[in-house]
Amino acid sequence: QVQLVEFGGGLVQAGGSLRLSCAASGRIFSSYAMGWFHQAPGKEREFVAAINRSGGSSVYADSVKGRFTIARDNAKNTVYLQMNSLNPEDTAVYYCAAVAARNAIPTRPDEYDYWGQGTQVTVSS
Repeated sequence: QVQLVEFGGGLVQAGGSLRLSCAASGRIFSSYAMGWFHQAPGKEREFVAAINRSGGSSVYADSVKGRFTIARDNAKNTVYLQMNSLNPEDTAVYYCAAVAARNAIPTRPDEYDYWGQGTQVTVSS
């Protein structure tokens, strides 16, 4: 079992930045690929970014490339999502997720086994 808790959501003006953190406990953190997803009201959960076990490789949704950066610190059992140049379309609940993986970087929600409770990000225009 892996328990995930997100931190860092809030209200920010368009053009601003936020950094989300996701703290993991339970099994060996470095065994898990980690992902961030978001879900806006009335919409499906969507992929944002994901990172492999070592942190050496990552993938991003086209909508966030160049603005968001995912990183992990395996010594601290934490994954981060740095979000810059935020716009109102980024408003959503953001979830981190974990899955035991070798070198793959899953990007679909149904590929992940563990989820945090979510943190709200609201971007005002």
